[in-house]
Amino acid sequence: MPQSPLQSPSPCLPRLFSNPRADHERAYGPSERAILSRAAFEEAMAEIGAWPGYAPTPLRSLPGLAREAGIDRLWYKDESTRFALGSFKALGGAYAVLRLLAREVTARVPGVPVTALDLVVGRYASITRGMTVATATDGNHGRSVAWGAQVFGCACVVYVPAACSAGRRAAIEAYGARLVVVDGSYDDAVRRAAADAAAAGWLIVSDTSYTGYMDVPRDVMQGYSVMVEEAISQLPASERPTHVFVQGGVGALPAAVCGHLWESWGRQRPRFVVVEPHNADCLYQSAVAGRPTRSDGDLDTVMAGLACGEVSLLAWAILERGADDFLTIPDEGAVTTMRKLAEGRHGGRPIIAGESGVAGLAGLLCAAAHEEFRLALGLAPDARVLVFGTEGATDSEVYERIVGLAPEAVAAG
Repeated sequence: MPQSPLQSPSPCLPRLFSNPRADHERAYGPSERAILSRAAFEEAMAEIGAWPGYAPTPLRSLPGLAREAGIDRLWYKDESTRFALGSFKALGGAYAVLRLLAREVTARVPGVPVTALDLVVGRYASITRGMTVATATDGNHGRSVAWGAQVFGCACVVYVPAACSAGRRAAIEAYGARLVVVDGSYDDAVRRAAADAAAAGWLIVSDTSYTGYMDVPRDVMQGYSVMVEEAISQLPASERPTHVFVQGGVGALPAAVCGHLWESWGRQRPRFVVVEPHNADCLYQSAVAGRPTRSDGDLDTVMAGLACGEVSLLAWAILERGADDFLTIPDEGAVTTMRKLAEGRHGGRPIIAGESGVAGLAGLLCAAAHEEFRLALGLAPDARVLVFGTEGATDSEVYERIVGLAPEAVAAG
């Protein structure tokens, strides 16, 4: 593995850093289980699996794109139908809202277990109506938190960066949340939400962790593990993946996937590749530096949900030894991949996928197109790759502008 970045002279090609701290012999130990564990997963699965409308999302085989990538198998976990939100984020933000409200109610009514049903039917409405949850988001996480607040009976304030699209803002407000637009980046919105919440006595529900704030982001990540376990159960019994490519952001998603596979499969876990935009590469920069490090990019990327400049500390604690490679890609990689899925070039019916949700798949295709990256990543002809398509068209106008067709037209074939 290269221990210095592999970089093409062209900005249209990937950058790769293979992590010298990755260790497939290392057991998933107590320090990792304190963040994510199968025991906590079982609790999340029992809860989320009982929610109305829960059903495992499909794991799709993409033989056409597997041939294009020169590999044996390619599986795509399609989150475009997850609950009513069209994104894996429904598993994290809403679950964290439930857990947080249950803890707060229990603190006020000692000795009484609080269930999701209690909150849904308003048994403790006299308490929860006086509570407000707040979060920062580029779109999907805020929508999930707003949905959870509406379902479980509290108020919600969502902070978005100025670049957040009108469609994603409207989707958040549709669940009754108050929207605050921050003149700055996602990271600026995180800081503003934390400051306002501290002043007003609100409860923060963030998907990123930082010093002094760990419990809720842990719940968010644990909720994501439901998606990972579904994928494990849907894979052919004799065909485990050799590689997993997952998009980055603050690191919560890749840490959830990496941690769950690491604990479940140990030394037999797949090679794990984290994918980010060139201009929002905090995980890549952290891997190169060997410590949590800000992105030095301007965060301007079509992959809006990945436009994050600072790493989640909890996520980094998993990824610093669990992730094998860190890859960054240009925006055109995500755009081209969205169009290939919409056109059915994967070998099946069209798939509607959002610009952030395709980043892992785009990373695979970008890397596979160049021999030096194929060799560095071990993408041999017998490779079997799992990717997570984490969102559908969560903003129809943005999707149509990128793909050239409305989601409804793509779905109609």
